[in-house]
Amino acid sequence: MEPRYDLFQNKTTAGFVKRLVMAGKVIDDSTLPKAVYELVKIRASQINGCAYCTDMHTKDAAHAGESAVRINLVAAWHEATVFTEAERAALALTEEATRAADGGRISDDTWAKVREHYDDDQIGGLIAAIATINAWNRLNAIARTPAGDYVPGQWG
Repeated sequence: MEPRYDLFQNKTTAGFVKRLVMAGKVIDDSTLPKAVYELVKIRASQINGCAYCTDMHTKDAAHAGESAVRINLVAAWHEATVFTEAERAALALTEEATRAADGGRISDDTWAKVREHYDDDQIGGLIAAIATINAWNRLNAIARTPAGDYVPGQWG
């Protein structure tokens, strides 16, 4: 597959990508657990059909020590027993926020579960993580960035 557009060859998109990378560093430095951050990136990327981000974040999660079983079950987390209640709350929020454009909303039940498991700093990281990965997904889906060749650590 050929990309539609090279995001790095245009001043505007290259500048935007640079700022998204910096936004990601803010999340990396937050108190949001790293495993949760990876699960969020994988799930949103799956929902959005972003092959590049799904490839990247599943490989990054495996490189960070996440088990193949958990990575493979992210898409079916509702029925999987391998996620903690805190992770399930984060995945529910990720799904609801990512599907908001489809007429969805953040349910009070999901928000209550998020509040039960995360403090304000972690929730800030979670909200930022969901917003940022959705932006990345849209950029790469629009540009049709090819997937499959990502190597963990290649971007930093």
